[in-house]
Amino acid sequence: MGVLNLTPDSFSDGGKFNNLQLAYKQALNLNKSGVDIIDIGGESTRPGSLAISVEEEWKRISKVLNKLKKFNTSLDTRKSIIMEKGIKNKINLINDVSGLEFDINSIQIIKKYKTPFILQHSQGNPQTMQKNPKYKNVLLDIFDYFETKIKFFRKIGISHNNIILDPGVGFGKNLKHNLSILRNISIFHSLGFPILLGISRKRFIKDISENNDSKERIGGTIGSSLFAIMKGVQVLRVHDVNEVKQSIKVFKKLLDN
Repeated sequence: MGVLNLTPDSFSDGGKFNNLQLAYKQALNLNKSGVDIIDIGGESTRPGSLAISVEEEWKRISKVLNKLKKFNTSLDTRKSIIMEKGIKNKINLINDVSGLEFDINSIQIIKKYKTPFILQHSQGNPQTMQKNPKYKNVLLDIFDYFETKIKFFRKIGISHNNIILDPGVGFGKNLKHNLSILRNISIFHSLGFPILLGISRKRFIKDISENNDSKERIGGTIGSSLFAIMKGVQVLRVHDVNEVKQSIKVFKKLLDN
């Protein structure tokens, strides 16, 4: 999954692709790099970010969505109105970082259109999520959250085939929490759903690499992506599609007997 942020304030690429020409050019670059799905977002949910209006979010993404109908796309949004507009614009997947909790109408939109979606775990909201996050046991807490949500979705008639799980690295987690999730990601396979990880350029890379940190953090993204592949993770959400795909191809070739 390749990231296409149409925002002025996303944590690593804010303002780079926030007009139609730049966004379309980047979509073509991602496609050339071999991306499987392009994740389009018009509202930053980085730590400390503020929510924007439905009108502003739709203004940022509407022309781009229309232009990218021929691509396999997902829509990164927390708002039901944006979801419905996106689905009508041929979006293939909904990626809501709030786990469909930010907007009470989101679940009904998902159910109405039978749209596949990513169920992400997060603690708190972007304004507060990195202010001393706490868990009894981060792995078991997230596992229980997924299990409860899945039972609820089944009860109201949402298809199992439409769900991808994302433990939400960096969303209400400190370094210790993030490392525990990544090292033990296999625990979530027992739930029986594809797993997505959003690890690209995240803060935990800086925390680990310290003085070797760079703004792009491609090395740390590749290292954690290869580790995730070893653990059976099915979907990686990344900015640097070409570099990550190249690393995976080489890694898999070297494993061949």
